[in-house]
Amino acid sequence: MVVENQKVVKATYELYINGEGGKEELMEKATEETPLVWCQGEGMMLPAFEAAMAGKAAGESFDFVLKAADAYGEYIQEGLMELPKKMFFNGDGEFDSERVYVGAIVPMNTVDGQVVKAQVCEVTDQNVTIDLNHPYAGEDLHFKGTILEIRDVTEGELKAIRNPRHSCGGCGGGHCGDGGCESCDKGCGNCK
Repeated sequence: MVVENQKVVKATYELYINGEGGKEELMEKATEETPLVWCQGEGMMLPAFEAAMAGKAAGESFDFVLKAADAYGEYIQEGLMELPKKMFFNGDGEFDSERVYVGAIVPMNTVDGQVVKAQVCEVTDQNVTIDLNHPYAGEDLHFKGTILEIRDVTEGELKAIRNPRHSCGGCGGGHCGDGGCESCDKGCGNCK
């Protein structure tokens, strides 16, 4: 079996980006105990990542680089925004310092109501500076790893992927079986 659309793939990987002095820096790692799992062709991974993985077999190693344009795009300066601190007040009318601090990822609403994630870069007496760029924007991504397993996706898994509001959001999902969350009897309270 090879990596192709509607196959569930488990893989180990290490993700590197160029660090200071051109030396590669390890940014992420998935091990055999905690592998990366995705369903090929369902939009769970970057399109260029899926293209690089297509046709690979279980046990096969991979080592490839995605250019920034094929990964998270170039860094856009307009994505760095300074906003009034009052936009981050909690229900008590006070600044939410437990949720908004340098390095925190906070949800923000766009003008059209879409929710996006922003990283907090700076907090001053008057303002909060956020960055709407993906943390890897402008970076070439170097992936190294091994395909551990490839299998057919179940109907329940496909249903959960394509309609996530009806999936197990936090119970692990593995016990719901082919029937999806409708057949979940674990009482985890996360099946929607």
